[in-house]
Amino acid sequence: MKRFHVHVHVTDLAQNVDFYSKMFGVQPSRLEADYAKWMLDEPAVNFAISTRGHGHTGVDHLGIQVDNEADLQAMKAQAQAADLSLIDEGATTCCYARSDKHWVVDPQGLPWEHFQTLGNIPVFREGEPAQGDEAGACCTPTVAPKVTGKPIGIPVKSSCC
Repeated sequence: MKRFHVHVHVTDLAQNVDFYSKMFGVQPSRLEADYAKWMLDEPAVNFAISTRGHGHTGVDHLGIQVDNEADLQAMKAQAQAADLSLIDEGATTCCYARSDKHWVVDPQGLPWEHFQTLGNIPVFREGEPAQGDEAGACCTPTVAPKVTGKPIGIPVKSSCC
């Protein structure tokens, strides 16, 4: 199964948890002091919010979550065959999870994460700086790959999710 993924930065986690819980009709499947995630089946979406946007609110990135390595490898091969700029992180940790992932970036610079979650971890990101540090922002990569020959403003080293 493939599941659409959306990660949104918010300023007030409690207020947004209340709103999205009412909108989705369920409480989050994971709730931390700085993060909440709903794993919905209908529609099939992994919807996450966090307060780690360092002043930025709104959509941080989109993605596709897969259940198995074969689907992840197929998505990677498709991106490579289409000559999309691909940032391959492989095994990593972020957003309270261990995962295998790669990224592609659309022409506007919006990062798309393709990933398989392998397990939970007890912290937002293992080895991450303290929450107030800029390096602790969420998920998206840290060196700009090129899209249609032009550098874009996202990083290559992931900082979460």
